[in-house]
Amino acid sequence: MSLPPSPVRLFVLIVLSILVGTLLLSLVQLGLISLIVEKLGLSPAQGVMFLVFSLIGSTLNLPVISIKAEHPEGGLKPDNVQEILGVPIPQFQGKTLIAVNVGGCLIPLVFSASLIYRFPLELSLLLLSVGLCSIICFLASRPIPGIGIGMMPLVAPVTAAIIAITFGGEYAAPLAYITGTFGVIIGADLMHMRDISRLGAPIASIGGAGTFDGIFLTGIVAVLLT
Repeated sequence: MSLPPSPVRLFVLIVLSILVGTLLLSLVQLGLISLIVEKLGLSPAQGVMFLVFSLIGSTLNLPVISIKAEHPEGGLKPDNVQEILGVPIPQFQGKTLIAVNVGGCLIPLVFSASLIYRFPLELSLLLLSVGLCSIICFLASRPIPGIGIGMMPLVAPVTAAIIAITFGGEYAAPLAYITGTFGVIIGADLMHMRDISRLGAPIASIGGAGTFDGIFLTGIVAVLLT
């Protein structure tokens, strides 16, 4: 089966962008974004700044370390992924660059730290919640040759929401965000770090779109479910 020509891929990307924009406008109309902001104890201005900085930061990946990696026998090749998604992906040259996405990882981590500071959550509760979510994320995620670590999108937020509703009480929303954020980073990413060297992925971006999980979206969806 031949891949579609570039104009077709461009048209598909434009259509997807319009759909995403429409979805965001719908969320605003339904008041879901305001609900998220309220649950997390933010003012409307702070909520807008948080979303804007997260969106801008999602385009930034900070390189951390480059590790030696093996070329997988199976799995998607970077060229195939580039043709399908229409985005540039570096050629695999025996090394994997470990990077951290600003909007998808660093900002959620900083925001989680602020939630821990602002809400009276017991340390034992945080450790228990994050530990449970990390184990579920680890068991639900798997290495994908040539790509990275994959996991069903709703596993982390649903797990975080269930844990938060069960143990969080009146602080279920902030606990859900913290649990979902750290659960993905620890369980799906860090606990699978040794597998990265055997996947043949040119870049592994923690919190970025593609190789690792969308940590930012995990936290937001977890809050919506509480």
